[in-house]
Amino acid sequence: MTIEEAQQLVDKWISTTGIRYFNELTNTAILMEEVGEVARIMARQYGEQSFKKSDLDVNLADEMADVLFVLICLANQTGINLTEALEKNLEKKSIRDADRHKNNEKLK
Repeated sequence: MTIEEAQQLVDKWISTTGIRYFNELTNTAILMEEVGEVARIMARQYGEQSFKKSDLDVNLADEMADVLFVLICLANQTGINLTEALEKNLEKKSIRDADRHKNNEKLK
């Protein structure tokens, strides 16, 4: 699935199953909540925090998909083509960071 196809699929799902988009501010708050859930799993699975019994059934892939879904909702609502945005962002990073990481002693 391409990013464009994902944007279309989410838009179709919203208009049929979800009825309508939540407003942009609500979706931004939901995005922060979902990112927090990813952070919670990461802190426990890869960091130093331990899992509680209630955390044992968490699914990192599913939580990351929740983040992506809400991000796509926000892109659709604000008229952003994520394919174009990502391409431009990677171009910017490639120019800006052409030598930056190669010269970073911390990465060697």
